[in-house]
Amino acid sequence: MCSTRSPSRRAPAIKDRAIIVSHGQPSDPAPAEAALAGFAAQVARALPGWQIESATLASPGALDRAFQATGPGAAIYPLFMTGGWFTSDALQKRIAARSAHVLPPFGQDSGLPEMAARMLQDVLAEHGWQAADTRLFIAAHGSGRSDRSARDTQDFARALARHLAFAEMRVGFVEESPYLADMAFGLGEKSICLPFFAAAGGHVQEDIPEALALADFKGVCLDPIGCAPQAPALVAQALTREK
Repeated sequence: MCSTRSPSRRAPAIKDRAIIVSHGQPSDPAPAEAALAGFAAQVARALPGWQIESATLASPGALDRAFQATGPGAAIYPLFMTGGWFTSDALQKRIAARSAHVLPPFGQDSGLPEMAARMLQDVLAEHGWQAADTRLFIAAHGSGRSDRSARDTQDFARALARHLAFAEMRVGFVEESPYLADMAFGLGEKSICLPFFAAAGGHVQEDIPEALALADFKGVCLDPIGCAPQAPALVAQALTREK
């Protein structure tokens, strides 16, 4: 993955092209589009010789422009947390006429629980806490359309628990029960909130802080897991596995 390639090498093969796709922000597409482009650039730095494009579904024409840049056969990497409606229906409809291979979403990556465990161990060490004495609250999106989103989130929570055993682990959702504020009550000062989101959109900036304030949460709230410094490397590894 880290080897250099000769300048005389032929153009990258079809599987050396990828488009990273996220939902974006329909009310204000530009900031999310720019943030995703920055993320894609970090992935590209880990994959010499690859052509990495990006597009949010909320930005008009962005996905078409990305396909024009890569040509047919690009791998599609959904920077989504679950295999819910957006990945199973909305994204599939948008690429139906394209020759493209859709990979599993970021939140289902088998390496994500281990990455999260290492990140959380750093947070624990920074505060001088032990996992056995600390509560973890996973704040996620959920869905009113399908149980797939909650199921994938719970799968992640169970996998994470195998890497790092907290005193208690709770999961709450924005769009279905158990809701964020209900699950954030009574966590105590020695607690960590991990937003199970790919980017710092409206739910992360508004819904989670509001719920934590309502629950009088006194612990540490982290950036969304998709914004972790280790996230681009995880995406790069997923793309190379497809080669």
